[in-house]
Amino acid sequence: MSLLYIGQQFTIYSGIFLLVAGIVGNAMNVWILSSVRIYRTNPCTFYFLVASIDNILYILINLITRILSVGYGIDFTRTSNIWCKIREFLLVTPTTISITCVCLAAIDQFLVTSKYVYFRRFSQIKCAHRIVFIVIIVWCLHAVPIFFFFNISPINNICTNTNAAFAIYIPIYLLGIICAFPVLIIVVFGWLTYQNIHRTIVLAEQKADRQLTIMTLIQVGLVVISLVPYGIYNIYRLITNMVPKDTDRQLKEYFAYTIVSMVTYFYFVVCLLIFFVR
Repeated sequence: MSLLYIGQQFTIYSGIFLLVAGIVGNAMNVWILSSVRIYRTNPCTFYFLVASIDNILYILINLITRILSVGYGIDFTRTSNIWCKIREFLLVTPTTISITCVCLAAIDQFLVTSKYVYFRRFSQIKCAHRIVFIVIIVWCLHAVPIFFFFNISPINNICTNTNAAFAIYIPIYLLGIICAFPVLIIVVFGWLTYQNIHRTIVLAEQKADRQLTIMTLIQVGLVVISLVPYGIYNIYRLITNMVPKDTDRQLKEYFAYTIVSMVTYFYFVVCLLIFFVR
């Protein structure tokens, strides 16, 4: 049994499971967070609502195409240069929007638990609406270079970046924006919120600090487990891009890429479960 076959079967079965679980789980989040009035007017839960909708979009478009391309060999990014660009845009933009919303929720928890009125007044639903609108615009603009630099390579017929300068930015994006910064923001504001709770007798008696600690650890662990391996692999691929590789090494790298790529979808399936841990 070859690694290629194992990778295909893993993609099909794990992909179908993640697809169903992700759509059902995020759809339930959307229904709960949009139907309960107190959730609709809460900035923190609004950020989770936007992240859930964003996750559904990400899973529907990217996971389905991933299953088709790896599992069944149906890959339109090899035949359509337009789809090559669009799919890469839809990989990057929903990812950054979802992670940013989780970070904003962590920041809002700090604001709402602060003893200072100056900080608490920033936790308003109207302000959250404006921030999310700005976040969506910024991350869409951030991904615009993809339409210029991603094309189907004439050498191996694969949709890839063709700009050397942009290739330097990609590892920074993967490990910096997607991994390091979110973990830093979640940990810092989680700790600050923890301190705020300890200064508030009612919250301390309700053991809110313990709930917050669990939630923060889940958020950080999810980013590290789901997204860091993918970032590391892409850095490895960039470093070894000009290194001659035999068929056996290429097959092993392809298998590793198949695994880490599927693991990234795990984040979009379960990241909103942290809300129910609160």
